Amino acid sequence: MRATVNLDVLLDFNNVLLESFLFDKTTKNNLAYFYIMKWFFIIFLLAYGSSTQIALAGNGQVVLVLDAGHGGNDPGHESTFRGHLDEKALNLKITTLLGGYINKYLQNVKVVYTRTGDQNVSLNQRVDKANSINANYFISIHCNGNDRSSIRGTESHVHSMKATKAVSFARLIERQFAKRAGRHSRGVKDKNDLKHSLQVLKYTKMTSVLVECGFLTNKREASYLNSTYGQEIIASAIFRAFRSFIQKEHPSINFIKPKSGSSTASSGNYAIQIMSSKTPVDTKDSSFKKLKMDVTRKKLNTKSAYKYIYTVGTYASKSEAKKSLSSVQSRGFKDAIIIKK
Repeated sequence: MRATVNLDVLLDFNNVLLESFLFDKTTKNNLAYFYIMKWFFIIFLLAYGSSTQIALAGNGQVVLVLDAGHGGNDPGHESTFRGHLDEKALNLKITTLLGGYINKYLQNVKVVYTRTGDQNVSLNQRVDKANSINANYFISIHCNGNDRSSIRGTESHVHSMKATKAVSFARLIERQFAKRAGRHSRGVKDKNDLKHSLQVLKYTKMTSVLVECGFLTNKREASYLNSTYGQEIIASAIFRAFRSFIQKEHPSINFIKPKSGSSTASSGNYAIQIMSSKTPVDTKDSSFKKLKMDVTRKKLNTKSAYKYIYTVGTYASKSEAKKSLSSVQSRGFKDAIIIKK
């Protein structure tokens, strides 16, 4: 919450004071004294207002509103493929995953949702909620559709290309989609590309981006978005972009949660995860040969459909693992990440 002082209101108030002094005979000869007190009053309130704003904005926390598009009797893009979910349900799943990653891995970020279930939330309500709490950031999650089933890819929308912070954030998201998640990025778009404005971008007062995670009218992309794996990859890509962006925008705030137990520097249990699967894959499978490294398979105790993960290497530190990560990614495993064993 930011406290601000409206200078116009202060000046109007002081004009009232001036009139009272001019028409009061007992103070008419004390006009110089009045002006001294008037400007002291203004300076005091401005200083107080400024210090209050610094105290509240500098409390080491940012507020993020996560908006799962559509909901309730508004399904968004309806599935045309058997067994697939409508857009509103996929939006909520990806939004929930994104919020979970932020709460798990980051600190000093307050996450607020516009909806957490299948309820009706109007566009006005979404905008009003974000504005009323003076949020710093707003991310709206959607899935796309097109009459042409061959159209595919992600898009990140801003209201205007003149909104430089929003554009920078949107570009980071699309870069993560393309470089780390292996998705086809259609780039950053604004109202001129759409030929109309998006209400949640036009009227929110903070850095706002609407993310289109893919086309539900493209069968292959729809299947990907309907998979737990696909939802996790999309959410993690947005998470990484958000983490990078806020670290750059707020260098004085420590957003990374400290790990419990011993420090990462003293731990020798790092590996590179190259993939996950629903059913076990032989670690000698031909698809692993190009790595020229031994592959380890591990079964996870998880509710996710993807119960098996596959790793390579054992590293004494995260920095040591990073030296091998780019090599692993260049050999066909673009989604490879560093994990603690």
